[in-house]
Amino acid sequence: MMATTHALLGVLVGSAALFVAPEFAPVAVSAGLVGGLFPDFDLYSGHRKTLHFPVYYSLAAAAALAVAALAPTALTVALGVFFLSAAIHSASDAFGGGLELKPWLGESNRAVYDHYRGRWIRPRRWIRYDGAPEDFALGVFLALPSLVLHEGAVQTLVVVAVLISGVYSLFRKRLVFAAEWLVDRIPTSMLAYIPDRFVRDLV
Repeated sequence: MMATTHALLGVLVGSAALFVAPEFAPVAVSAGLVGGLFPDFDLYSGHRKTLHFPVYYSLAAAAALAVAALAPTALTVALGVFFLSAAIHSASDAFGGGLELKPWLGESNRAVYDHYRGRWIRPRRWIRYDGAPEDFALGVFLALPSLVLHEGAVQTLVVVAVLISGVYSLFRKRLVFAAEWLVDRIPTSMLAYIPDRFVRDLV
């Protein structure tokens, strides 16, 4: 799924604080947003393995949320929501396409790495690839409650995320073709600065 889809889900997770602890809603929404995005910070280094921990984030979320329930503070709530959003992101990547440059081809059997079991989880391909029409539709669906629940900066952020998602979805496959064209023209000495998975699939 797109990073924006994960971010929108994180915002929605954090928005739950409006119903149980509204005084912590701003920090919860921020933590949900960051937690939803955080695993994808490994995009250029061991993507879906380096910062994706479907099991360990889930355990951390359970512990942090328990602490937050017993001792609610801005910090404990933020940690609980952060880990929960990161866990959902990591686990939900298994429902998408495989870890390949052209996931719509369905050739990869690697979706996300399970460090606990020491193996890759296979892709279910319910969402065929990041930026697929169903990915965009899911993002819009996740955005709607947040648009109703929030106003101001959060509402603007959600709208911008949906717009970015739409543009990315529109040009998703063309971006790969552009990358292929670019790599063909990059000096060999520069290939060392490009993530291995891109070089491996493109050259």
